Amino acid sequence: MNSSTQQAWHCPGVAVIGGGPAGLMAAEAARALGVAVDLFEAKPSVGRKFLIAGRGGLNLTHSDARPAFDQRYSRGQSEVCAWLDQFDADALRAWAKDLGVETFVGTSGRVFPTDMKAAPLLRAWVQRLRERGVSMHMRQRWAGFDVQGQAVIEGPDGPRVLHAKAVVLALGGGSWPQLGSDGAWLPWLKEKGVSTLPLEASNCGFDVGWSEHIATQHAGAPLKPIVAHWRDTAGVWHKRQGECVITSTGVEGSLLYAIGPDLRALIQRDGVAQLELDLLPALPLNKVLAILQQPRNGRSLSEILRRKLHLDGAKAALVREVLPREAMTDHARVASAIKALPLRLVATRPIAEAISTAGGVALNATIAGLQLQALPGWFVCGEMLDWDAPTGGYLLSACFASGKCAGEAAARSIL
Repeated sequence: MNSSTQQAWHCPGVAVIGGGPAGLMAAEAARALGVAVDLFEAKPSVGRKFLIAGRGGLNLTHSDARPAFDQRYSRGQSEVCAWLDQFDADALRAWAKDLGVETFVGTSGRVFPTDMKAAPLLRAWVQRLRERGVSMHMRQRWAGFDVQGQAVIEGPDGPRVLHAKAVVLALGGGSWPQLGSDGAWLPWLKEKGVSTLPLEASNCGFDVGWSEHIATQHAGAPLKPIVAHWRDTAGVWHKRQGECVITSTGVEGSLLYAIGPDLRALIQRDGVAQLELDLLPALPLNKVLAILQQPRNGRSLSEILRRKLHLDGAKAALVREVLPREAMTDHARVASAIKALPLRLVATRPIAEAISTAGGVALNATIAGLQLQALPGWFVCGEMLDWDAPTGGYLLSACFASGKCAGEAAARSIL
């Protein structure tokens, strides 16, 4: 690309590239310090993934008190804690209230807008940003660097060289690429000497390799409540109660998201993660066995499982999935399968299907304010960075907090 023949974007202050929650917060934070801000978004409108996240009710943050809140970050915990010191869950709720959006704490501790919707909050936020002087440029995608090492923005009118005093990158990870976060930026930063790690699926489903019966007849069936038991890479046993869903290829859901880092580490090391599911956590093994050993009075095993143990069709099908036909007459083996159903997780689902990703820009590639060591004047925030957390409001909290951190630091760097 010959920059001498290109038009240019001249930004007198901070250029924010990416219009998700982290980018919008970076723009707001920088503008609040009196710096001119231009925001570039590849899609026709900002916050598209944010709106998708709010389809089932926008889980904005979580009511966990710190340090319990901080402990939900399995990677990058100390760095995320520093961001949260500047903008924690309470500050996020106060910020939403200032936009006219009241929030409440649900039964699980998750925090939602009272109307459960993302769109009203996003509309109010974008309106406020525009009123405060943030210039927004849609359909403008960062395309890396030209041969002179200058950043290039591509839009409907062709490529332009970006001239800005400071740049904040908020491009997301690699999940939901159709909404803009496709990870295309990774090699561009790596070539500039930025330390990066491969993107990996997080908050994702896992493949098991079901029989055709499970895959076709029980995909979509919920498993709740259940308790998962597993050993981590250090051989330590863990257990966690929750729920998940059978898919055509395996399992997914909040329970898997919460324990996903351990499962992914096992798959990376061993090629498989062994998981045991207690399908009836309210009943001890001896009680399950005693019920199975009661006289059937002509009833089938399926009827006993349904009526006496209240084991629904999907759970009963899983017991049959892991036991050979002849074992179904062995009460002890059936009881053991109900209380410790063995599952072999052989792979994560593809990144494009994941809710979020880990990997990306290594946290040690940044200095104070999330400035890139290899690119002075360039800052990063949000899911581009290598941190990890389960769903439940923790993802958005860190995105907002990192955006505020990067935006303020970018603004201060040019004041």
